[in-house]
Amino acid sequence: MDAVILWFRQDLRLADNPAWKKAVESGRPVVPVYIWSPEEAGAWAPGGASRWWLHHALKDLAGQLEEADSRLILMQGDSSEALKDLVSETGAGAVYWNRCYEPCRVRLDGRLKQELKESGIEAWSGNSALLKEPWEISTQQGNPYKVFTPFSKNFAGKQLHDPVETDGKPEAPPAWPEGEELEALGLLPEIPWDEGLQNFWDPTRAGGFERLETFLSDGMESYHENRDYPAVDGTSRMSPYLHFGQVGPREAYWRLARHRSGKGRETFLNELVWREFAYHVLYHFPDTPEEPLQLKYARFPWQRNESQLRAWQQGRTGYPIVDAGMRQLWQTGWMHNRVRMIVASLLVKHLLQSWEEGARWFWDTLVDADLASNTLGWQWAGGCGADAAPYFRIFNPITQGEKFDPEGTYIRKYVPELGKVPLKYLHQPWEMPGPVQESSGCVIGEDYPEPVIEHAKGRERALKALESIKEGD
Repeated sequence: MDAVILWFRQDLRLADNPAWKKAVESGRPVVPVYIWSPEEAGAWAPGGASRWWLHHALKDLAGQLEEADSRLILMQGDSSEALKDLVSETGAGAVYWNRCYEPCRVRLDGRLKQELKESGIEAWSGNSALLKEPWEISTQQGNPYKVFTPFSKNFAGKQLHDPVETDGKPEAPPAWPEGEELEALGLLPEIPWDEGLQNFWDPTRAGGFERLETFLSDGMESYHENRDYPAVDGTSRMSPYLHFGQVGPREAYWRLARHRSGKGRETFLNELVWREFAYHVLYHFPDTPEEPLQLKYARFPWQRNESQLRAWQQGRTGYPIVDAGMRQLWQTGWMHNRVRMIVASLLVKHLLQSWEEGARWFWDTLVDADLASNTLGWQWAGGCGADAAPYFRIFNPITQGEKFDPEGTYIRKYVPELGKVPLKYLHQPWEMPGPVQESSGCVIGEDYPEPVIEHAKGRERALKALESIKEGD
């Protein structure tokens, strides 16, 4: 019988995997393959932290396949050419995969399906990444949504499918193609900067479910309250597992849905719907990774400043809650969601650096870098996207730190030079008298920087910039 090529992408699991189910239950020999083709993503090729995660996720997927008496073939290069070569080598009569929704992949999928079918090869794609596909929800006029609340109300009325189950194990091909070694993909950093990631994450499917079960048993009931406090382990941290498809959204949703109803559970389910909304927006507005959804912001007077941008990237802005977040990002490949909003506000409002600069830095440093969520989040912060926060809503980094890290536990963990600063001055260390600076071992301007811009000045400048584009409306 003709073999089936099963093309893995962001669905690095066997359970709840429609393409795997269709391939296995076809009764034909199955050849699983992953193709490393970063050039196809253009400017949005996976960043360093994402590549680190992908290396370990592929290793884990290979282990899952071995348990199913199969194996993972690794290839590099143009996806369509690699698949054609594999079809020729194996005599495959079909290629199955699960859909992705990034613009470059949508274009690739359409072209690939046409090419395969013209060659007499069956091409089929399924949905492993979302609870509902982007085209399954629309306004009464048939248009896509740009605001979350009506989207979520529509979503709530939709029937959601259970995770799919696969019967049996796949047939092996008569001969296995020779693939690449995982190390040959070059996903791990040449300079070993990844120790913090290793200590913070278990980038496997089992690690994802362990994290999910811990959250369900210890964190979900108080999630609606604790999710804003970065010193508390109050969030799920499921985003990288969902992004790489090690845990499917149907699996996560139904595990949550079976638990006792409460504010925490409903708040987290709402976050899953936000993820759906992000993909809805990206699919229907594919230019948003580079262009603001609200077009008037294309003429916003950003003031590019390399030194200020670098200070923000390095966690040297002089605002403790911001610097703690940026350093947490560098050390762990992740940042607490409340702090993401605070650091983004400082960059695009106080410093007038484009939301695109922030999006690209997060893209390279986040293990959960996801084009849909990253774009939605940064356009939200910049006031220029779907359901965005108004640009005139400017977070005060001092009061945000006082409110959400009141004891300074988070700040002291990631900004150790502030470790001995009295709590009275921790959120405004530049206010410390000279003797207190000396006694705490933190001299402002030497051991820790002065604020990169004074809050009131930054706020005033941001509002003036906003007025300049209003005048052109």
